[in-house]
Amino acid sequence: MNRILGVALIVGMALLRPAAAQAQNPGSPKSEAADTLQKEIIKLKYIDAADVLVLLQSYRSPEGSLGTALDSNKNSLIVISDHPKNVRKILALIKEIDVKPVELLFTVQLVLGSASGEEKTDEALKNDPVIQEIKELLKYKSFSLLDANLVRTMERQTAQVTLGKNGEYALTLKPKYVKDEKEETIQTEIQFGYHFSGPPKTSLIQSTLVMKPGEKTVVGVSKLQPSQSPPNLDRGLILIISGKILKS
Repeated sequence: MNRILGVALIVGMALLRPAAAQAQNPGSPKSEAADTLQKEIIKLKYIDAADVLVLLQSYRSPEGSLGTALDSNKNSLIVISDHPKNVRKILALIKEIDVKPVELLFTVQLVLGSASGEEKTDEALKNDPVIQEIKELLKYKSFSLLDANLVRTMERQTAQVTLGKNGEYALTLKPKYVKDEKEETIQTEIQFGYHFSGPPKTSLIQSTLVMKPGEKTVVGVSKLQPSQSPPNLDRGLILIISGKILKS
């Protein structure tokens, strides 16, 4: 009888050993989930924390958290709490995108197009390739330059300039520089309209333009209403823009 009890006790202890070993194994899923979360506070140099937070969320684990804050000097901060491997991924992404913004220079032309053959095209526009393209696409026969201006700004920042003989129009630009393995492009949000001491109140042209540096293109055409143009005369405002990168 004692021999039978001894054998049973040995077998029972053998069955318990794997379960006990698994509970002590630091590589088990339960142990990994219980890891202490790593906490980091990162001061951003060039970008705003709120702008990048949505992008960083995709690297966060279910147990982790991401937030924004300001330090005593009102510098933008990202507050991270997550598993070490997730923190490393988030820090690598921040390092990649928190870089000095590119400085850009835009050349803007506001041109008046007319369907009347009686008016003459300005000498400065006669040999302009963009104007030649407009002639083929639209019914305008003559073109006059109402205004031209330069806009110097940084990517991801909004810039505004007034246009027109009396500054009656406003143009706002918010560019973004994009560079991949194949090419460089400037993606720009553009709004053009009447100017009444601030951003355009009435939008005449609104577009998101993608162009290569140095490329000159038509942003849009806004047809003038009869009250703004002589009777029976078809006229329109044509916004032309080009942009280049200023090398530091």
